[in-house]
Amino acid sequence: MATFPPYPTPPAGSFESPLRHPRWWQRKGVRYTAIITLLAVSGLVILALVREQTGTEGFLVGIGLAVLPVPLLVAAFRWLDQVEPGPWRNLLFAFAWGACAAALIAIVANSFATKWIATATADPSSADTLGATVIAPIVEESAKAAAVLLVFLFRRRDFTGIVDGVVIAGVTATGFAFTENILYLGTAFGADQLNGGRGIASVTAATFFVRVIMSPFAHPLFTVMTGLGFGIAALSADRQRARRVLVPLGGLLLAMSMHALWNGSSTFGPYGFFAVYGAFMVPAFGVLTWLAIWTRQRELRTVREELPAYVLAGWLGLSEPFVLGSMRTRRMAREYAGHHLGKPGARAVAQYEAYATSLAFLRHRGRRGRAGADYVVRERELLTELWNRRQIARPAMEYAARTAAPPRPVYGVPVPYGYGHTYGRPAAPYPAYNPYRT
Repeated sequence: MATFPPYPTPPAGSFESPLRHPRWWQRKGVRYTAIITLLAVSGLVILALVREQTGTEGFLVGIGLAVLPVPLLVAAFRWLDQVEPGPWRNLLFAFAWGACAAALIAIVANSFATKWIATATADPSSADTLGATVIAPIVEESAKAAAVLLVFLFRRRDFTGIVDGVVIAGVTATGFAFTENILYLGTAFGADQLNGGRGIASVTAATFFVRVIMSPFAHPLFTVMTGLGFGIAALSADRQRARRVLVPLGGLLLAMSMHALWNGSSTFGPYGFFAVYGAFMVPAFGVLTWLAIWTRQRELRTVREELPAYVLAGWLGLSEPFVLGSMRTRRMAREYAGHHLGKPGARAVAQYEAYATSLAFLRHRGRRGRAGADYVVRERELLTELWNRRQIARPAMEYAARTAAPPRPVYGVPVPYGYGHTYGRPAAPYPAYNPYRT
């Protein structure tokens, strides 16, 4: 499993193996430039198209109303990702892709397909219905899924499980819904300006109630199905190629089906929308919320179960699996470091927690035969990062352990002197397995 000696030694030098120079299109600078350019051009084009359809005043009103649910949704997904927080650049890319690239693809493709169907069938009303219930779900969910696929392929180290898939998919869909809401709310405001609608009876108020109050989670709920598929694929071993392909496709098909049902609810009669909303959308949202919270708790349990091996090897302090396995004690450690060392200290402890969590997940995948070929290199890198922050993080970890430790004895595994102390309390019930001993 691991190749380190049973006692830690200070890491010396860089552990990166020499590699041949990447080709020009493989360089990070080229990739970043291409992505930023693509998103910037897409953003300018989508802004011009939306403003053309809504007018300047409607565009500004649409932005002001559409932005309201965005901070709440992003904060919810960020909360879910607290156990092993991914880098902000992935979330910014996901939101920008949904708001710019995916929205542009959807507007252009949906308009082209609807006009083509109307011309071919000579029935505009049927074309609009078919476009909303068939074309739009396929185009929009495929465009949003592209962001999840890109992160899965090019940010593989940051995409390790179900929570990562849910977060990336949810933030992408939040960006897409933001742009779409600008279009709908701006158009509704323009209609009210022509018809004299005002107040609660206006089209703008009705659109705001349906899209922002009742169903701000609609697009995230659909696309999260795709994220679940990619998350399961991330947990699969490299040899399970069929599973790694078919499960994401199954999640995408489920997302398209849910989207089609939601868009087609208006064709089910005067109360079809409310029936689908109450009988399907709300329960689905509840089940998904429960699954996300359960997965978060499972991740914390994985941290508590995997890190004791590194305690017995001397890389971590005795109390650290206990502290790192609870969000409450993690926060206490960060607050302690922030109080005594300021923001740099709190940031170092937060990084220490993140690297330790990544180490636990890496070991968890390795024990199940699902780690990649760079398992040993990645383990050494993570241990190096922990070692470099140990002097700042360990006092904070010990403080959190002393403050939150259970009052009754729960230990029995002897730990050699020098691996940590218990401050008068017995040690945690860690398993005696030590992968470093032969």
